Amino acid sequence: MKQKNIFLLLIAVMLSFFVMGFVDLVGIAANYVKADFQLSDTMANLFPSMVFFWFLIFSVPTGMLMNRIGRRKTVLLSLVVTILSLIIPFVNYSFVSMLISFSLLGIGNTLMQVSLNPLLSNIVTGDKLASSLTFGQFVKAIASFLAPIIAAWAAASLGDWKYLYPIFMVVAVLAVVLLGITKIQETDEKGAGSTFTQCFALLGDKMILLSFLGIMCHVGIDVGVNVTAPKILIERLGMPLEDAGYSTSIYFLFRTIGCFVGAFVLAKFSAKKFFIISVVLMVLSMIGLFLFDTLIPIYVAIALVGLGNSNIFPVILSQALLYMPDKKNEVSGLMIMGLFGGTIFPLLMGVLTDALHSQTGALIILSVGVVYLVFLSARLKDRA
Repeated sequence: MKQKNIFLLLIAVMLSFFVMGFVDLVGIAANYVKADFQLSDTMANLFPSMVFFWFLIFSVPTGMLMNRIGRRKTVLLSLVVTILSLIIPFVNYSFVSMLISFSLLGIGNTLMQVSLNPLLSNIVTGDKLASSLTFGQFVKAIASFLAPIIAAWAAASLGDWKYLYPIFMVVAVLAVVLLGITKIQETDEKGAGSTFTQCFALLGDKMILLSFLGIMCHVGIDVGVNVTAPKILIERLGMPLEDAGYSTSIYFLFRTIGCFVGAFVLAKFSAKKFFIISVVLMVLSMIGLFLFDTLIPIYVAIALVGLGNSNIFPVILSQALLYMPDKKNEVSGLMIMGLFGGTIFPLLMGVLTDALHSQTGALIILSVGVVYLVFLSARLKDRA
């Protein structure tokens, strides 16, 4: 493959990682939609739930689709679907249109999550692959970090937070163009792909079931903090949404830092011990979020959960793959389905928050997820 072509592909793939991070705009967007349409927490949390619902439906079919059309075309399809999701809010802004937009964002992200990492393995190999994947996750985190900042800037300077959508869409279109004009030889052998029956049958194994539930809790906490952090500041400190939204950026900033630290620490340190330390940080965070009612301590608690939750997914996934190495495709597909936790947690959080008339309800649900991870930490093996 020519050097110029590789360079263009890497840029296109990294831009695609940035687009993958768009899924995290659901947190701040749901808060703006709630304010714009005067929604209850239950109804507002329906929006992030609609995004992550599609991981349950489309993760395995996406793997089967890749076997038919290839990874590059699957990524291109995911980008097109994502672009459609970004167009809708600017063309028509209503409760129904936003549900459709969030659903398309979830479908596009499912396609991308399943296909983008394997595509990168066709461009870089050997020792360079791990560092490239880590850099891809960093680029993804930049989008997560920037979303609330851009939304607040657009609301203050342009008069409408929804300018976030066309700004992000420009990047997605550029990724489509660059990936579309480059070619790549996908040399991997194609298999038959996993079926729903094969994936769900693995839940009969105790360790796989525990890991699957762990992924659900990890993603549920991730989305839950994303959605709830601004609401806590609004409720306890009376902050306007434009200012409270920066709490989401703090979460993703420290989650990004945690990813980089984890990449080095996990290479030399016991995965189980690192997992336990991560969970302890999350426990401390939950205690802080229940007790604190001033700005800096709340920010510290949000930073702690960002650090703690940053490496939960790779540890659980690697443990599951090592536990059943002859079923890697099925296990991988099932763990991606676990991202469905991003649907369940916000719904439960919204219901309990409305019932208690306080964000304490959301924190109770988040704490249940953290307690489960404490339980899971005792079940992990010392070698990851």
